[in-house]
Amino acid sequence: MKKIETIIKPFKLDDVREALSDMGITGMTVTEVKGFGRQKGHTELYRGAEYVVDFLPKIKLEIIIDDSHVEQCIDVITQAARTGKIGDGKIFVTNVEKIVRIRTGDLDKDAI
Repeated sequence: MKKIETIIKPFKLDDVREALSDMGITGMTVTEVKGFGRQKGHTELYRGAEYVVDFLPKIKLEIIIDDSHVEQCIDVITQAARTGKIGDGKIFVTNVEKIVRIRTGDLDKDAI
């Protein structure tokens, strides 16, 4: 099993969620986060004063899937989240050693 963590632009959330749903992904965790990479933030004007916005608003998706669906999931997220501009985001894939569904005690694939 793998955990896919994805950082995307906030306005792309619905597109990505729909694309993952079409793929058969039924569960995910979504968090509003702030950060920066190569995009490095930007400057804004507020009441005549210029200030730097170092951390940009982003959305973090966390999905646990079977190993056999990882590449398809990456492709679906990439296509749905891409704008072609800087700051489109990143995808991180890590191993998941164990999953336990608290309510039933189901383990691993049965708990997804």
